[in-house]
Amino acid sequence: MNRQKAAKKRRQTVRRMAALLLMVGFLFTSVALGNLIVQNRRLISAYNAESFALAENQNPAGITALAAGAESICPAKEPAAAYYPIYPKTGEEIGSLAFPTLDAVIPIIQGTAVPDLEKGIGHYLQSVLPGETDNCVLAGHRDTVFRRLGELKIGDLVIIRTSAGTFTYEVTGTRVVAADDLTVIMPTDHAVLTMSTCYPFNTPGYYPERYIVSADLSIDP
Repeated sequence: MNRQKAAKKRRQTVRRMAALLLMVGFLFTSVALGNLIVQNRRLISAYNAESFALAENQNPAGITALAAGAESICPAKEPAAAYYPIYPKTGEEIGSLAFPTLDAVIPIIQGTAVPDLEKGIGHYLQSVLPGETDNCVLAGHRDTVFRRLGELKIGDLVIIRTSAGTFTYEVTGTRVVAADDLTVIMPTDHAVLTMSTCYPFNTPGYYPERYIVSADLSIDP
């Protein structure tokens, strides 16, 4: 009888210890998983803050922050000497962009930082200047300079005037992409104009999408 009681007591003790170990393991796993989730969220937040630059405050078109990740793909472009003997400085007005169908003329500023985009349409520094062969990328606020960008249709003209001359582009397409979509700034084998702004239009807050308008150079200077 005493042996049976002792064996029963040992079994109860083993069950209690197993339950305790199981509980400790569960708590440890929960804490580790919680920390992993928090770290993951922090990494995602940091990535978003750096890549999208908090769109409406520091980089509304999500262009500048792509430079670091894309420089190996799209190295800084040297201007064609015949077009731009002197490369414009960041913050300088390099010309104007006109939308004839929208009856709008907007200054183009070299750079896409906050001060640049407050003055007009920003030229992404890693892309070629207007008129040159390759992808010329422009960015602007959806509630100021590019508030009517969504009204452009295929076939509409975009006229850019700079010190190198007058360049007429014809709209070839529009699309909506993620803010970190590198295809927006990829090189091209002919003169292309890419215009980017936050999307959707007329909606407050930050949205991780971009409205893209593409146009091909149709009339050489």
